[in-house]
Amino acid sequence: MPTHHDNDYKLLFSHPEMVRDLLLGFVPGDWVQDARFETLERVNASYVSESDKQRHDDMVWRLQVGPRWVWVYLLLEFQSQPDEWMAVRMMVYVGLLAQHLIKEGQLDQGRLPPLLPMVLYKGHRPWSSALDVSDCFAPGLPALEPYRPRLLYHLIDEARLKLSPSDEVRNVTEALFKLEHSANRSDIARLAYAMGQALQAPEHQKLRRTLNVWLRRLIRRKMPDIATDELDQIHDLLKGPTMLEETLERLYNEAIEKGLSKGHSQGLSLGLSQGLSQGLTQGITQGLTQGRSQGIAMMLARVIEQRFAPVPAWAYQRLQSASVERLEAWSEQMFSAPTLEALLDEAGARH
Repeated sequence: MPTHHDNDYKLLFSHPEMVRDLLLGFVPGDWVQDARFETLERVNASYVSESDKQRHDDMVWRLQVGPRWVWVYLLLEFQSQPDEWMAVRMMVYVGLLAQHLIKEGQLDQGRLPPLLPMVLYKGHRPWSSALDVSDCFAPGLPALEPYRPRLLYHLIDEARLKLSPSDEVRNVTEALFKLEHSANRSDIARLAYAMGQALQAPEHQKLRRTLNVWLRRLIRRKMPDIATDELDQIHDLLKGPTMLEETLERLYNEAIEKGLSKGHSQGLSLGLSQGLSQGLTQGITQGLTQGRSQGIAMMLARVIEQRFAPVPAWAYQRLQSASVERLEAWSEQMFSAPTLEALLDEAGARH
């Protein structure tokens, strides 16, 4: 089932500014330098598939590059792991689009216009599926090899993009990708402000409102324990970094204190119980240490559930057995780690 986050992403990339920045920042080739982005327009991408259902999740755009029109088929892939038959799916979608262009007479000197198939993948696992549909077919007889279908699509694997480590951002789409993997409140506030600076013109207000909705949900997803009433009182999260950063810092600290207080209380109860048999002072000290660890583990588990669901049993066991120092280190790496295995070092835990 699609989530709010998935639907927000689809809405974000229904804005031409986001598609422009995606092409400029993450598609190779110098052709984009000649593109006339003021001509960028979304066209109907709902074609009847084999199951006679209309497709509404994918997007088709077109823009002029010099005197010619170029068509861009953008597929947003939200599955947690790669689709091994994506190249076959893309071949079908491009075929349907080609038939539509022929029917509508959208030809370039009697032929189909140039077309760029793109997949924006947001899963946690690295993309390992074929990028060319020819690799989905087993090698045939040498005489039949020329007839093997070929179609290459351009993949943008968001979680593994090599984004610039600089505080500067090239455009709004890069800021979006950096926000998805931001590690702290300061980065969130700074990147939100960078977006706001790039979208000050009146014609960007619609996208600005969409980004505000997406950013509020992103913050709730990254920091599920914070109280959001005060966050909702900030009308425009893109307006300036100071208020947003200070609010997030305070709400985060309050949530930490609440979680630690609960763990502290549990640890005190455990310490008193242990103290009856081990000596009161030693038991309370050990109980409080364990309670603090449990408090941090509880909060970290909730954030992990939001980002890496479903969470396997080994991950919960790893959290429960970790030291306070290890839990704090994981907290700092939470949003920069590409996978749950990388964050919790599953391989190292099993050796």
